[in-house]
Amino acid sequence: MIKKYYFINKFDTNNIDKQDKQTIIIYRNYLAKTPDKTLILKIKKYCKKKSIKFYLSNNIKLAIKLDLDGAYIPSFNKSFKHLAYSFKKNFRIIGSAHNLREIRTKEIQNVRKIFLSSLFKKNKNFLGINKFKLLRKLTKKKVVALGGISKKNIKKLKLINQSHFAGISYFE
Repeated sequence: MIKKYYFINKFDTNNIDKQDKQTIIIYRNYLAKTPDKTLILKIKKYCKKKSIKFYLSNNIKLAIKLDLDGAYIPSFNKSFKHLAYSFKKNFRIIGSAHNLREIRTKEIQNVRKIFLSSLFKKNKNFLGINKFKLLRKLTKKKVVALGGISKKNIKKLKLINQSHFAGISYFE
């Protein structure tokens, strides 16, 4: 079963309507100084109606308070405060990493899955297939491919025996 993680930064029902139940929506808006709770609750309600799980990026405390399905910890977030929080049994924490040091940080942060980036997108964090495979072997956590995955290169995930992936461009 393929699990897909779709990063959004605005509420667009047309894009959410195109997703199946195996897609998890992750809301991240790093431009906003304070999170818009009304908007987050609106997205939560819409996702619940569509039976799609909804996670909030970089604000575990708010995700718990608003009773979301989970939270996403970006690679730049090195905080361990959330380890003192209590949350419901089905609440999931996931996070991203670009190198071995960040993988170890995510393991200490107790994430369920680590998003390894960037698989295909040629940016400063570019890994490529070989580095991705090497880093994936260095953790016991489940790994999700992230970065530059599109409809054109989706079949390349089979080369790395990867069924979980995350992105933006693939979904739009």
